[in-house]
Amino acid sequence: MQAEEWHPPTWDEIVRQYTPQVYRLAYRLTGQVADAEDLTQEVFLRVFRSLDSYTPGTFAGWLHRITTNLFLDQVRRKARNKTSALGEYDADAPRAARADEPERGFEIGNLDVDIQAALDDLPPEYRAAVVLRDIEDLTYEEIADVLDISLGTVRSRIHRGRARLRTSLAHRSPAETAASVDSDRRGPSFPRLSPRPAQ
Repeated sequence: MQAEEWHPPTWDEIVRQYTPQVYRLAYRLTGQVADAEDLTQEVFLRVFRSLDSYTPGTFAGWLHRITTNLFLDQVRRKARNKTSALGEYDADAPRAARADEPERGFEIGNLDVDIQAALDDLPPEYRAAVVLRDIEDLTYEEIADVLDISLGTVRSRIHRGRARLRTSLAHRSPAETAASVDSDRRGPSFPRLSPRPAQ
């Protein structure tokens, strides 16, 4: 019995199914609406150009790899050009007080501003590893594959990133922080990073 030939999804299917996932990852990596939108657009341009050469596997994993690598490339390029790093544009900073702006609806309703600010302070390599683990829920092995680094490096980056986040978020409820550490030793001592469920 022959295996069925794999047919790539249509462009419309890809955009419809994966845009929210790619945007969420892009926003958590960049911390800025405009940067996340630009990164999401770049990801889909790369996917469009590379779809013919895609070999069947985990499509979502392929998108994680493209998104994360494009983000890290942008950070390196900006550092080389000695321009301001991602995450320094006050005009795009999440602000709970601006809930009347329609474009802020998603981030205000779903993202914790405190946590995003703490993520923005992490070095990009730590941020990518922590976001992939604690928001995208990838395994350590999948992260190693996406970032093309060793498993030991993944563990180190996640451990160091979480330690920095713990320090950045120390001003939050100490009782909640202690309970979080006791109840889930694998996770950081801050509230779950994933978006809050819709009410």
